[in-house]
Amino acid sequence: MAGGSSRSARDRVAAKGAGAAEQAEDAPSDSELVRKAREGSREAFEVLVRRFSERAYRVAFRILRDADQSEDVLQDAFIKAYRGIRKFEQRSAFYTWLYRIVVNLALDRRRRERPGTRVEWDDGVAHEIEPRAVVGQPPDPDATARRAQVRRILSEGIQQLPDGQREVLLLREVEGLSYEEIAKAMEISKGTVMSRLHYARRKLTSFLRERGVSPEDAA
Repeated sequence: MAGGSSRSARDRVAAKGAGAAEQAEDAPSDSELVRKAREGSREAFEVLVRRFSERAYRVAFRILRDADQSEDVLQDAFIKAYRGIRKFEQRSAFYTWLYRIVVNLALDRRRRERPGTRVEWDDGVAHEIEPRAVVGQPPDPDATARRAQVRRILSEGIQQLPDGQREVLLLREVEGLSYEEIAKAMEISKGTVMSRLHYARRKLTSFLRERGVSPEDAA
């Protein structure tokens, strides 16, 4: 797969408007595209790139908070996925598998290049809006300062969670994956997912309250 194929595909998506063709009734399913890609269809994989590139970019951006590094991680993730597609057994959804690749690459880069930085909890816009394209309204200084303070405290709390609990929390609360999808992505049982999520939420709530932040303010 050519080095710039994922990035060029993302540019085409931005220019034409977020994958309208993929939403047509006769569009191939993810599983069908994966099957064709496993059989060697580069075109099928390019459709997967167009379908999931923006969502995957937002995952990398939430971890790295840097547009250029997020672009690099996204490209590396799709190259890795392309090279490993024949080994993907479809025991989970394609995006769940891709998400795992993106998260691992982004965390590796953050540890390697930016030690000490922290993941910011910015899912208020991340679900629906491309972070690079956000154009804010004239801010209220007091509200902006308060939100920034809450985000910093929330980020500290998330960072202090054990790795397994933190990842389950992000997969559930930010990505909106089901318990079953999280279990498949992390290769753990559904019961373990529910247990980790329970303890993660309880620890995070306690952390926030100790610092004078209502959990509702961080929602």
